[in-house]
Amino acid sequence: MFVNGCDCSIVIKTSHIEKDIPFSAETLREAVSIMKEEVPIEGDGVCRGIRQCCGVMGCVVTPLTIETTPLLLYLAMGSAGIPLYVSETRNLFKYDLNLLTMEDTKQFELIQDRKNERRLFEGCRVKSFELRILRGETIKLKLNIFGECAPKNYSPRSQTSEMSGTRERGERFSGDFVSYMINGKEYKNIYGLTLQSKKVGGTKTELWIKRALQKGGDIPDLIEELTITAQLLRDTYELRQYGTFRITLKRLVLISDETEVNATGAVISPLRFYVVGGTQAEVFTSTGELIQ
Repeated sequence: MFVNGCDCSIVIKTSHIEKDIPFSAETLREAVSIMKEEVPIEGDGVCRGIRQCCGVMGCVVTPLTIETTPLLLYLAMGSAGIPLYVSETRNLFKYDLNLLTMEDTKQFELIQDRKNERRLFEGCRVKSFELRILRGETIKLKLNIFGECAPKNYSPRSQTSEMSGTRERGERFSGDFVSYMINGKEYKNIYGLTLQSKKVGGTKTELWIKRALQKGGDIPDLIEELTITAQLLRDTYELRQYGTFRITLKRLVLISDETEVNATGAVISPLRFYVVGGTQAEVFTSTGELIQ
């Protein structure tokens, strides 16, 4: 597996939008299988393997920014509402994304631009994703990608469409500016969480909550509604206008408690929940492009 870092640029293309994606790691590569040619019944023969291309596979880990969050959440989950114009907020648009973790999501193209090669991956889909929020870190989304088409060498038609190698560095969401509401009550002892969704042979969504153990005020085993609200650092952004995204999870059931009961000091440990109900998200951004 070849992991690319700062020398690689990633661009995601749909039928309506082309957007440069900042990333911390990516492992996109050609997926191959081996077709065996067996020895014949008579004679010595030769047993050999024939290499076959099975498309592409790998992952992209990217921090969420004000510019990329609507597109990335849409590609990860698979359903979107219509962007609405917000009056008296200049040219701002509210993205009200009604998201469901659908197994069959929209296809997209991905351009991988390295120093010595540029490749186009067509017909890509997200087979699973992981959203990680942790204090002291930027909020990151991991997209596990697969596709049935072999990668192609990519040459832009014009200089204007050629990637310069500078990636989108818009304002990034931080885990320090996230609030958590559980059944209508805000919890200050949550240090972060990881939302995982697998979409092969059906969908399965789990949530890991990392919290400081408290007496009498711990997180309940059954959660009817969990709301996660992330905001940008700037004071100029107003809540419910832009610079904010919010994810709401319905009906969570505790699977396991990973608390270390023999710890002598403060205990910070994860709880593992299974998400039984639906998932919704609201994304507010200062741009007005459509997501289709």
